[in-house]
Amino acid sequence: MGEVFMKRCDWANSNLLVTRHHDEEWGVPVHDDRLLFEMLILEGAQAGLSWAAILQKREGYLKAFDNFDARKIAGYSAEKIEQLLQNPEIVRNKLKINATVENARRFLEIQNDYGSFDAFIWSFVGGKPINNSRGKLSDIPASTPESDTMSRNLREKGFKFAGTTICYAYMQAVGMVNDHLTSCFRYPEVKKLQTDE
Repeated sequence: MGEVFMKRCDWANSNLLVTRHHDEEWGVPVHDDRLLFEMLILEGAQAGLSWAAILQKREGYLKAFDNFDARKIAGYSAEKIEQLLQNPEIVRNKLKINATVENARRFLEIQNDYGSFDAFIWSFVGGKPINNSRGKLSDIPASTPESDTMSRNLREKGFKFAGTTICYAYMQAVGMVNDHLTSCFRYPEVKKLQTDE
């Protein structure tokens, strides 16, 4: 019962799905390549939409995109893409669906070149999370020099839907930065998770 009154980041109270994501996932350092790929695709899918809308479709995405298996996605045919465009459980946007297939191919190249996507993507923060001290939502920027660099690198490698704002949202989601407000109960918890790694 008391959990309802826990102080959270302002954005985390819109619905139960968003609250659960905030409380359990957002800001937690991720080093699993499959999950890193999933979050990159979901952040790109969010462009022009709300995160709540994407979270509501997350299960649909997992089913439609073979549990975000990059090898399978990289081999999708034109017929498969056409099927996805008819699937109401995902965002039926041709550019975003084509970008997912293209990004899967680029993701596999990075794994091949760097040993893992994890090693590549975390290099933009020197391999460890940045802890910010944001007092209010308006203190959080839409992008940072790190997300600018990440975006530039990803785009040079052929990634789509990898602008700096998407990259910064991604960095927040996978724990490359801790952008929980300092008043949020998750701020110290996420900080502790970083040292437990």
